[in-house]
Amino acid sequence: MGDAFALASALCFAVSNVTIVRGARRGSDDNGAFLSLLLTAAISAAGWFATSVLNGTAPVTLRGVLWLAAAGVFSAFIGRVFLYASIERLGAIRASAVKRLNPFFAVLLGVAVLDERLSGDMVGGALLIVASFALLVQAQWRGATPAEPGGRAPRLNLGYLYGPLSALGYALGYLMRKAGLQDTPDPFFGAMVGTLVGAGMFLAAGRWSPAYRRAIEATWRRPNPWLYAAGVMGSFGQILYFAALNVSPMSRVALVVSMEVFFTIGLSLLFLAERLSWRVALAALLGFAGTWWLVRV
Repeated sequence: MGDAFALASALCFAVSNVTIVRGARRGSDDNGAFLSLLLTAAISAAGWFATSVLNGTAPVTLRGVLWLAAAGVFSAFIGRVFLYASIERLGAIRASAVKRLNPFFAVLLGVAVLDERLSGDMVGGALLIVASFALLVQAQWRGATPAEPGGRAPRLNLGYLYGPLSALGYALGYLMRKAGLQDTPDPFFGAMVGTLVGAGMFLAAGRWSPAYRRAIEATWRRPNPWLYAAGVMGSFGQILYFAALNVSPMSRVALVVSMEVFFTIGLSLLFLAERLSWRVALAALLGFAGTWWLVRV
């Protein structure tokens, strides 16, 4: 059952990746990040209410709430906002491959913060993931238009900056969410708190950033059905991920969910007509192999 939940989670995330791209192609000022925060908060709140009615409320402590709120800053705001920005700029396939940096940063944080031992398998997995990312950047750089004599050098796609920032944000957020769930063991409540904090930060950023303000306004004034679908599928991907963790070891869940990159490739080829070069395909395989090496220890 755990593998089924994990595979369903990977498929939901892949569908979300593809629908983000479809929504962004409509030329809106909104890429769906703020909308996804609101939808996840609503869905997780409904799940929290339902489980509380059926099973009773889990204990809630101030320390747990503070940890979950801090997790929301990094995962729900930094992680998700930069994830949507990377998908918008890189496309679904490349952004999904860059997302394999999540376990890489998780290993670094485990060694630096939790004093975990760095084994040879962990080093090998991390190197494979770094090689995957380097291959993606090299492929994009080779495809860039050469600069004219005396002109500017080709510019690297900012998606390759946003993707790693998203992965680091998610890794930090998951570390803090784990601490919060030890005191307040309710994943629905944790997701609700985190996404509400992320939505609040998005609103605060809108006071100073015209881009954030336009995205917030576009969410209400020009509803984009593709972005609604992306938000809903991403929310269910998270819920199914938590469901898988409840019945299977974290390492097994992480490996199965990393199949997301292959689901994304298939859906993108079918519905987005994205091109799959051999370099991108190899990068996806290296990222998956690196994840396997990391979670098998």
